[in-house]
Amino acid sequence: MIPNGVRRHRWLLYPAWILLCAVLAFALRHSEDPSRRTGRILSNDAGIRAVAVLRQVDRAGYRDYEPVHVAWEVDRWIVLCDRVPHTALREAVVVELDGRDGRLVRMRKPVN
Repeated sequence: MIPNGVRRHRWLLYPAWILLCAVLAFALRHSEDPSRRTGRILSNDAGIRAVAVLRQVDRAGYRDYEPVHVAWEVDRWIVLCDRVPHTALREAVVVELDGRDGRLVRMRKPVN
């Protein structure tokens, strides 16, 4: 049987743990994620940048495009963009962006 003294004091651990987690989450909210590599743009930003580049080239022609897949390859982001509703790659475009600053490297059709 568990003595009453142990039961009485153990319940304080749960609110203390919740408080500790809340304090740590608040203190670390703007810190860098150590699992991400420094010196390159994020994959979400690469997708947004790829669609912006497409629209700079031809605003009306690429109006309905969105990033479908983003992949890192050596020193660049490879972004597959397709029209909405998706065309099963018939009208898809691959945009290659520099990994450091998001500069356009080249645009091409996907290779099957």
